[in-house]
Amino acid sequence: MATRLSGLFANSRIVAGLLVNLLSSICIVFINKWIYVHYGFPNMTLTLIHFVVTWLGLYVCQKLDIFSPKSLKPTKIVWLALSFCGFVVFTNLSLQNNTIGTYQLAKAMTTPVIIVIQTLYYKKTFSTKIKLTLVPITLGVILNSYYDVRFNLLGMTFATLGVFVTSLYQVWVGAKQHELQVNSMQLLYYQAPMSSAFLLTLVPFFEPLSGAGGIFGPWSLPALVMVMTSGVIAFLVNLSIYWIIGNTSAVTYNMFGHFKFCITLLGGYVLFQDPLSLHQGGGILCTLAGILAYTHFKLAEQEEGKSRLVQRP
Repeated sequence: MATRLSGLFANSRIVAGLLVNLLSSICIVFINKWIYVHYGFPNMTLTLIHFVVTWLGLYVCQKLDIFSPKSLKPTKIVWLALSFCGFVVFTNLSLQNNTIGTYQLAKAMTTPVIIVIQTLYYKKTFSTKIKLTLVPITLGVILNSYYDVRFNLLGMTFATLGVFVTSLYQVWVGAKQHELQVNSMQLLYYQAPMSSAFLLTLVPFFEPLSGAGGIFGPWSLPALVMVMTSGVIAFLVNLSIYWIIGNTSAVTYNMFGHFKFCITLLGGYVLFQDPLSLHQGGGILCTLAGILAYTHFKLAEQEEGKSRLVQRP
């Protein structure tokens, strides 16, 4: 009886963690888009608030012994902190200037770019099957962008920069975790305040501090509530991702990611009346098929690698 209750409690915690991640990951996209469309809140300032709230949340977590901080030299993570600024700012600018469909599909290009970076600069090899999955992913993104009636050059520039910097950040995070022997929360605990400091020095040069559209401007109470809610949800996204990876399998995390991908796209068309043509629908399905195929082959190769290690005498 005790074993059954323990198993039920463990499953309930996993379901709760998945639900938190699902709701926070989807809500952060819709709330940020709502803030940009209805309030015109400055992008870099919103990102700065996200970073500060994330660091404060992590500070509370370490005080509650959810994780143990590890002392790191600032010089070891300065480029990582800068790339963190770039990837969040450019990704938010992409969301601000594109439809949610184009924003979401552009993010899918992160996988092909990471593979190119790891192949050219880290001499990492990938199987032919993995490389072939990049064709439908890329083709679907091109189809969607070409037939997007709200396509604009500025939005696509931000999306391209966002994909490139995000890819660099993800590659560097993996390398730094291995080099410094830290987990993602330990790394983010030191990285978030450093990134906040960088943005704090840049905001006055790119965004007004007072008056209409400035951080100290005459914002309404609903706008401020939405901004702070966005910051808390951004922290929940980071925390829940870490928790899911630590308490479930890679298969669960990836399959759940595909589900969120579809829900976010659907929500964009329902909440913001983003136009969707037949060709765009084909592009979305093409990209989704490529993502599913990539996940399937990648996880199969990982399982194959584990079984070979077990079989070794």
